[in-house]
Amino acid sequence: MRLLMLNERDLAHPLAGGVEVHLEEVASRLREHHDIETTVLCAGFPGGARDEERRGIRLRRIGGRLSYYARLPLQARAEAAEQRVDLVVENLSRLLFFSRAYLPAVPQLALVHQLFGLSAFQQLSLPAAAWVVATEALLPIAYRQVPFVVVSPSTREDLVRRGATAANVRVVPSGLDHARYRPDLAVAVDPDLVVFLGRLEVHKGIDTLLEAWSAVRGARPSAKLIVLGTGTAAVAMRGRAASRRHGESVRFLGFVPDAEKVDWLRRAALVVQPSQHEGFGLSVLEANACGTPVVASDVPGLRDSVRHGETGLLVPVGDVVALARAIGHLLGDRALRDRMGAAGVAWAGAFNWDAVSAVFAEICRAAAAGRPLPEVRAFPVAAEGGL
Repeated sequence: MRLLMLNERDLAHPLAGGVEVHLEEVASRLREHHDIETTVLCAGFPGGARDEERRGIRLRRIGGRLSYYARLPLQARAEAAEQRVDLVVENLSRLLFFSRAYLPAVPQLALVHQLFGLSAFQQLSLPAAAWVVATEALLPIAYRQVPFVVVSPSTREDLVRRGATAANVRVVPSGLDHARYRPDLAVAVDPDLVVFLGRLEVHKGIDTLLEAWSAVRGARPSAKLIVLGTGTAAVAMRGRAASRRHGESVRFLGFVPDAEKVDWLRRAALVVQPSQHEGFGLSVLEANACGTPVVASDVPGLRDSVRHGETGLLVPVGDVVALARAIGHLLGDRALRDRMGAAGVAWAGAFNWDAVSAVFAEICRAAAAGRPLPEVRAFPVAAEGGL
């Protein structure tokens, strides 16, 4: 069986995030365990080869950030003509692809991580935001007969509110690489260390965290913040930290290799995810799997990945005072951090890429054959790692 997957980025892209992690972890297992081959049509970037194979996934990069969507229909038709394609998987995390317009004979499956809605106007330029909102408004009409896979109950509810048929939507969460993300008792936890992990984009809420940091430092002068990741708002956020005179208490490390990222997660007293919205919040689970509690915004997606009061704390989105208070509370209570860290390890242990890919393979086969989607065990996944 062959899939043609449409996604703006692949994991090697400089702006890759959790969506691309999900793509590679699932697609590589589809090939290895389920005899399903995947070709991904994604955008090019400086230094990226036009054609590449990663973990059994064929990557074809076309255009750049601005030309990708314009060139995609022609390239998708060429791929379908070159090799038999059983299913088109649209990875909907930024813009809709409307592949039925140029591949009408190929069955479709939409994989939805998150939809922007009106929040696009807080994150994108006015023209780009208007385009996103306009295309998303067409989703109930253009995708009326298309089956959906979503990564969280929150995203499912959003889709249904927009007009999707509930019976045609399945929740299949993200997984984790438990060989990589796990506690290490040999690593000493720094009781003053706070880590932010994610792309540096406006909607990730790093500006809220930097504003709250003054209050955190006022109550705990020894507190330190490490910012891991890069993105389009990186320069602006560095400037904001400098303007607030956070000095050496805030360090931006940019992109770091996986081994270094895991080391920071293990050393941190807590991880902060103040995003304005998320499809699920994979970085939250990565922190929990390392035994580290989290403070996150109480928004769809993060509500699904954080168990408030058990694995971390949820605070109102954009509330600087509440964010600072929650960070200070956890920094000052080691016993609570230990309890939440242990609970987080157990919770994260329920998310397994092998189980996720097995269910996704079943759904792909059903969608390609035009059959009803198989039922999926209710979210969240079971503690033993099944779905």
